Amino acid sequence: MTARVVVADDQTVVREGIVMLLGLLPGIEVVGSAGDGEEAVRLTAELAPDVVLMDLRMPRCDGVEATRRIRTEHPGTEIVVLTTYADDDHLFPALEAGARGYLTKDADGDEIVRAIEDVLSGEAGLSPKVQRRLLERFAEPARTVVPAAPAVPPDGLTAREVEVLRLVAEGLSNPEIARSLHVSNATVKTHINNLFAKAGLRDRAQAIHYAYRHGLAQPPGSSIT
Repeated sequence: MTARVVVADDQTVVREGIVMLLGLLPGIEVVGSAGDGEEAVRLTAELAPDVVLMDLRMPRCDGVEATRRIRTEHPGTEIVVLTTYADDDHLFPALEAGARGYLTKDADGDEIVRAIEDVLSGEAGLSPKVQRRLLERFAEPARTVVPAAPAVPPDGLTAREVEVLRLVAEGLSNPEIARSLHVSNATVKTHINNLFAKAGLRDRAQAIHYAYRHGLAQPPGSSIT
C-alpha cells in the first residue's frame, strides 16, 4: 500500500529536499507540502493524508500545536516529527500532542520509510536516539522512586490488561507478549486496544509513560521503595 504523505517544514530548501527524497522512496506518495503548521492543518483537511511529516519550529502555528489539532480533528492521519531537535523540551510535548513517530533530520531514507510504516501499523516510529532518551528519562535519579502499584488498577483496567501493559513497558512486541502469556497475537492486540481505549492512550510511548506514572511497571535502572 502506498502511504500518502504531506511534508511540513518552514525552510523551503529543506522542505523541497525532503519532498525530493520521499519521491525516490518506495511505497510513499507526497501529496502536498506546507510551509507552516497552519498550512499543514489545512492540507490535512483537504487531502486526508495517511501521514504528516512534521517539523516543530514553524511560524504562525508550530509543529506541536499543529500535531495536536490534526490528531484531534483528523485522527486518521498520523504524525511523524522530523526535526533538528531531540531535547526534552521538544520531544515530550510532541509525543504528548499525539505524534507517533519522532526522527531527527540526520535520518536517512530507510529510517523515514520505516517510521512511516511503523506508525501506519500502529507502532511507534522512534529513532534509536529518541528511544534511548525515553529510557534515560525514566531511569534518571529523580525518577527512581516508583509509587506502589494501586490495589485497584486505574481506568477500569483488568488484571490481564495490566499484565499486558507491563510487558509493553518492558519493550516486548506483540508476538513476544503472546508467547510469554501463551495466547494468540490477536488476543494480545485486543487487550492492547482495550487498555488504550480505557486509558486514553494513542501509542506505546504513551502506554509506557502511563505504566510508570501509575506504578504498574518499573522504569529501567530504578527500584521500588
